[in-house]
Amino acid sequence: MYPKSFEYISPTNIDDVISLLDKYKEDAKLISGGHSLIPLMKLRLVSPQIIVDLNQNMLSIGSRVTHHEIEISTLLKEKCYMIPEAAALIGDPQVRNVGTIGGALAQADPAGDWGSVMLSLNAEFAVKGKNGDRSIKAIDFFKDYYETDLTYDEILTEINIDAPDKSQGGAYLKLERKIGDFATVGIAVQLSVKKNHIDSIGIGLTAVSNTPIKAIKSEEFLLNKQITDENIIETANITAQNSDPSDDIRGSAEYKKAMVKEFTIRAIKLSIKRCNGD
Repeated sequence: MYPKSFEYISPTNIDDVISLLDKYKEDAKLISGGHSLIPLMKLRLVSPQIIVDLNQNMLSIGSRVTHHEIEISTLLKEKCYMIPEAAALIGDPQVRNVGTIGGALAQADPAGDWGSVMLSLNAEFAVKGKNGDRSIKAIDFFKDYYETDLTYDEILTEINIDAPDKSQGGAYLKLERKIGDFATVGIAVQLSVKKNHIDSIGIGLTAVSNTPIKAIKSEEFLLNKQITDENIIETANITAQNSDPSDDIRGSAEYKKAMVKEFTIRAIKLSIKRCNGD
């Protein structure tokens, strides 16, 4: 038996998914793998008016996934290379084999690597507590040194990211004193290019404030700008100016600002190169 006719939509981001579910309510069904839904539709036990496909548009990472599992994930390397790239720079093999992405994010160490990556990707965090489930945007998640928006009775269960399409490229670059050290400076960039202009842009910073930073002013400056050395350098200047590092054993605040500028330039250029399939 064949299923009844239905409308198929593959939305481009989480907000569109939520909007469709609100519009169609019980007449909409989400599909990711389809191993359960499709047989039910063939038997006409369910007959949705609209199918909302999540396969190409959302990456979900469970909070207990280890850094090593992310590092070696062929799916993530294909869909969003920056994520396994960042995982490979975390600690040493012992840390990566045991440490988890959810634990690191909930710890909210400002020198940790995941915060800036998630900010550049505009991730959302699924949270569960005694009062139910909720979603927290990455930009609202980090509050202060080792402090997040999680309440005492909540746990982070999943990280959700709009899956980048093939027009996008990203990079995570980290300055460290030695392999396995916490970042002196870390820069995450995710962008897309259209007709030699920056069509979308996300920039996150590690270890240059009391929380990971989303470089909003830098993003606003570079968005829709032509790709030129001048525009990239000015973006890096803005990024450095809006960082707030402290003097510590890894370097002076002045040195770290200089490294923010340099690594922002490198990360943007590498991300652009990766957009071109290099």
